[in-house]
Amino acid sequence: MNKMVRAHITVEGRVQGVSFRAGTVEAAMIHGVRGWVRNNPNGAVEAVLEGDEESVNRLIEWCRTGPPMARVERLSLNWEQFKDEFDDFTALTRYTAY
Repeated sequence: MNKMVRAHITVEGRVQGVSFRAGTVEAAMIHGVRGWVRNNPNGAVEAVLEGDEESVNRLIEWCRTGPPMARVERLSLNWEQFKDEFDDFTALTRYTAY
């Protein structure tokens, strides 16, 4: 069995208004990753990803490029303690401090 992990990422560049959140949800469902993604007021996209290490790493790699219209300039990654707190992967529609 693969190790279960949690990653908190922030993606900067042209990542809002280019279907980055929708693409992240689709990629997360393909890879079986749970968590959330949201647009931040500063123009970045932020996400928390939970799942087996291989699947989370695949989703992180997808986020390094994003959908065709995106231009990722920087991806910040912090590994956190796995919490197993999500049932699915959701695009949050409003920014709220987490």
